[in-house]
Amino acid sequence: MEILQRPVVNETGYEPEVLIDVRGVTKSFATSYGEFAALKGVSLQVRRGQLVALTGKSGSGKSTLLNMIAGIDRPSRGEISVAGVSIASLPEGALAAWRGRNVGVVFQFFQLIPTLTILENIVLPMDFCNTYPRRERRERALSLLDRVGIPEQADKFPTALSGGQQQRAAIARALANDPPIIVADEPTGNLDSRTAASIFELFVELAGSGKTVIVVTHEKDFAGYFEHTVAISDGVLLDGATVGGK
Repeated sequence: MEILQRPVVNETGYEPEVLIDVRGVTKSFATSYGEFAALKGVSLQVRRGQLVALTGKSGSGKSTLLNMIAGIDRPSRGEISVAGVSIASLPEGALAAWRGRNVGVVFQFFQLIPTLTILENIVLPMDFCNTYPRRERRERALSLLDRVGIPEQADKFPTALSGGQQQRAAIARALANDPPIIVADEPTGNLDSRTAASIFELFVELAGSGKTVIVVTHEKDFAGYFEHTVAISDGVLLDGATVGGK
């Protein structure tokens, strides 16, 4: 398995194991100082079941690239295909529906709804996307909490949990609709090193189960958890950015 900075296709037009195909993506933002290019012609392929780190300094473009892959934002130019679907060209409503079913997002600050219990937070994505029969949603949420190691927290509110527990709950919520892709933006930035290690171990487990996991991180001490590390600087992928890991 490998990450490729340049697309490789077979005679049918697609490399069969490639899940995410980013081709020549540029993203520009209008600022008071003029147009700012956060990404500059980025091309990248990620295969199914890989655990990938996106690294770089603040402002390098790594979070922008993650948002492109997740369908949270659209490129100014270029193409992004996931499992053969050109997500950049989808209408807004179709893109939101696609994202709800295909991408689980984990945020640095957890983003759990404070007025809902942990269980209710996890059921919510299933309610929005109607991915499971209503009678099955609570049982599935409990199963996901067990998978991330905090089943006893189901009926508590987010403020009653530690930071590490909240992040595990956020990962369970990201898994609610069984998406093939999990993206995480600095998911351990507010956690101590021991708790951060446990979160990265959970990502390893998810990739081992077939999920494709892409993590934006500054945590150089945990590079060994990742199969591949892609470094970004000033909106471009660095030469030699792909580094083998565990």
